[in-house]
Amino acid sequence: MSTRIERKANPGEEDRSAVLRPLRAYNMAQAGDPKPEAIALLVRSEDSDEVIGGLYGEIFYRWLFIELLAIPDQARGQGIGSQLMNMAEEVAREKGCTGIWLDTFSFQAPDFYRKHGYSQFGELDVYPAEHKRLFFQKRLQ
Repeated sequence: MSTRIERKANPGEEDRSAVLRPLRAYNMAQAGDPKPEAIALLVRSEDSDEVIGGLYGEIFYRWLFIELLAIPDQARGQGIGSQLMNMAEEVAREKGCTGIWLDTFSFQAPDFYRKHGYSQFGELDVYPAEHKRLFFQKRLQ
């Protein structure tokens, strides 16, 4: 088979899907079906019912990855973040997950995750400049 490499600026979803297809096929052959499942815990405004924050994650290979956690400024300090983390853990346990993992920036809330029993397992320095990207996990019993 002959091949060539093309550099493409601003690739579209079709390009991403084309790269993802063989990767998923290989992963499936090596590790089995990841049984992907998305979860969302939405924080809504009582006034307008608008989604103003929440938690979004995906379960793959019996691990919940928390991709997004956003608490609106007006709701900070009211325990909503802790409620979301506790609810995510409940969902992970219900789904038989081994654990939960996430990443965050050093300027966000790494101590919040430590307070909830997460341990750091990696970091990228200078990402972004003068900060770090931190990786946390929590194993479930």
